[in-house]
Amino acid sequence: MRACQCILLFIGTFVQACAASYAQPSDNALQIYAVRIVMTPPLEKSFTGDGIYLGDGKIITAAHVIGSRPSLSNPRVLIGGEDLPAEIIKDGSFPDTDLALLSIDATKLPMRLRLRLNPLCKGELKIGMQVIDVVDNESTVSRVVSPQLISAHLRAKFGTLIDSPQRSGSGLFDADKKCLLGIVSAKVPKFEAYVSDGHPSIKPNGFAGYFVPSAKIADFLQ
Repeated sequence: MRACQCILLFIGTFVQACAASYAQPSDNALQIYAVRIVMTPPLEKSFTGDGIYLGDGKIITAAHVIGSRPSLSNPRVLIGGEDLPAEIIKDGSFPDTDLALLSIDATKLPMRLRLRLNPLCKGELKIGMQVIDVVDNESTVSRVVSPQLISAHLRAKFGTLIDSPQRSGSGLFDADKKCLLGIVSAKVPKFEAYVSDGHPSIKPNGFAGYFVPSAKIADFLQ
């Protein structure tokens, strides 16, 4: 499994931190959409990453999960108890469009998956909304957080964030609507505001998780 990429940044602005409390992980029903992607580059060891089944034999993941030479890596997808060869239809690059689209033979899938379609969320993201991160063996509850928690010069590229990093390529679902909200891409350092000798300052405060939002996924799929 590849870890989420880490973005290095310099302290360049004063940001405010906020605390959030939320429910324990729940809702395992969405795990039916979670897949594992196996890549085997020539003369190298295999590695695996996460992805999400969209329906109609299509898989979405982060571009960096499939590596820098995806066409030479003989990708396979583990889904519904099956191990299926996959074709890479389209791939972007980190950080601009950290997405990749794969295709498998949908007729080889179990019947419980063949007719499923995984809808993309529409509408505006709201700070504080509850989301569910889904991988093949667990689901984790997180919340959308403000980009004010990260350095100002990174907010334009990494403005869609959850309160903690998750596995690259995993899917974020709206906890209420159960639609696909985004694909996890990277982790970004957060900062916490404090006062020292009467002067405002900031200090490192863990990491936020950056995700590619559903609107960008929709554009990519077109």
